[in-house]
Amino acid sequence: MILKSVFNIVRFRIWFDMSLLKPFNRRPDLNSAAILLVAQEEEFPQRLAESLLKETAVTLNVRLANSLPLPVEHQHSRPRIDLVVFIINLSSELSIESAQDSLKYLDPGYFLGKVCFMGTNARNATVPPERLDALRKLAASQCCTLLFAEDQTTDGATNVSERLLTILKVSAGLVPMTTALYLSNLTMCTVPSETNEVDFD
Repeated sequence: MILKSVFNIVRFRIWFDMSLLKPFNRRPDLNSAAILLVAQEEEFPQRLAESLLKETAVTLNVRLANSLPLPVEHQHSRPRIDLVVFIINLSSELSIESAQDSLKYLDPGYFLGKVCFMGTNARNATVPPERLDALRKLAASQCCTLLFAEDQTTDGATNVSERLLTILKVSAGLVPMTTALYLSNLTMCTVPSETNEVDFD
């Protein structure tokens, strides 16, 4: 019985380690980059992926997922993921909760400039301000970049894809003299503390 219990624990630990997405488990391919878009919805991430693939200067590999962890059985054929983007629809409480749950399946190395949060539907009048604050605090707590995308217009995916490509190329090491951690320090989301807020009333 004791041996059986020890075997189960070891097997669980191996499964858990394999479920973690790691940024440096594979060698990078020459002049190429891979991005993972994690989102509950499908329409906007698909349009964003199509817009990203119009880039011709580098070879792009775009992967889509509803949540993490990724299937273990496909990890041998999976390329090295250079940037993970959590796309959060602010009109859905489930969207931000799913992103929070998925973070634990990322290796800590990703939080050195290889994770980005993207909010959509921010202009929707029905979105409570508390949800926007929660997204900002989530990005700030992980020292990550926070972008906003207009998902209701045809140009929304195109505009945000240009900004994503800049971040992706740095994360993949394709920009000389610039590292993902350096860029992250310049672009990471910050939330002012209550003691530093200025009262204009």
